[in-house]
Amino acid sequence: MDTNTRPETTDRIERSIVIDAPRESVWRALANAEAFGSWFGANLTGQAFAAGQRVRGPITISGYEHIHFDVVTDRVEPQQLLSYRWHPYPMDASVDYAQETPTLVTFTLEDAPGNTTRLTVVESGFDKVPPHRRMEAFRMNSNGWEAQMKNIAGHVVESK
Repeated sequence: MDTNTRPETTDRIERSIVIDAPRESVWRALANAEAFGSWFGANLTGQAFAAGQRVRGPITISGYEHIHFDVVTDRVEPQQLLSYRWHPYPMDASVDYAQETPTLVTFTLEDAPGNTTRLTVVESGFDKVPPHRRMEAFRMNSNGWEAQMKNIAGHVVESK
């Protein structure tokens, strides 16, 4: 597994990893909401990613159970792209994040040498997050995407 981190602005996070599996396997782990939840750390049982649809479930990672994975699917282009909008780092249960402009998370898949797949995630729109929480959300999601790219790679390789 090779990780590649590109320079970023304060508005955008980009992470990329080459996964030792064909595109179809990576797509299944990404586009099937239940599989996504298993590597991401959210209970998304019985849900599906479909354009315009909301997917919501409790986070299952220790210490984060008080928050929910809560997204509205933007685009689904089989074996190529999955995108959704969400509110980054929504840690305070007393805050109504619905009043904020969500960021856009886009996953893209590309064939890589040796029947492997390059998966790239871009989260953009941080400049529209309220200033008092923008840098913390950016920092936490930057670290989070680093970890999540390793999580999906491990999930896909274990599922082979």
